[in-house]
Amino acid sequence: MPVVFRYKGYRFFFYSNEGEPLEPLRIHVRKGESVAKFWVHPQISVAESYGIKSSELRTLMKVITENRELIERCWNEYFDL
Repeated sequence: MPVVFRYKGYRFFFYSNEGEPLEPLRIHVRKGESVAKFWVHPQISVAESYGIKSSELRTLMKVITENRELIERCWNEYFDL
């Protein structure tokens, strides 16, 4: 599971076996037992979350927005797209 970056204890990553066919671009976030999945395309949105407050989700969405190019580049390089 490639880690794209870390932010304040959160790990932003994607799974190397993201399904067949490949689902749209997304990023997973984990801090301890708290996890979330965000769609990155067509727009950044929460797919699911467990143990993360809505205020934290808003912050994480901002962080993802600020790092969207990095996330896309890592995803495309890893999956050779």
